[in-house]
Amino acid sequence: MIRPPMLLPFLAVLLALPLQAAGGAAVYKAKCAVCHAADGSGDTAMGKRLGVRSLASPEVQKQSDAELTQITKKGKGKMPAYDGKIPDDDIRAVIAYIRTFAIK
Repeated sequence: MIRPPMLLPFLAVLLALPLQAAGGAAVYKAKCAVCHAADGSGDTAMGKRLGVRSLASPEVQKQSDAELTQITKKGKGKMPAYDGKIPDDDIRAVIAYIRTFAIK
């Protein structure tokens, strides 16, 4: 059972997630959509050429936030590294946004 004093921070986190995802949408659109497509499907000319996997796929969605952060920062395969190019807060926001693709 959550005690009332503990409830406030818990609610703050829950309320912040949609805001973080909304901020992540703008960063995603600017930095990721060219390859991963607006809907995360990878259905772009560049995405097809690089063999980009759908971000809604179970393989991507089952990865932890830490794993997705590492991939974003260090790169993987043909995906370039974004460490130092995208602030950590924006990377977290993009990952929160990517999680919304699984809901569709």
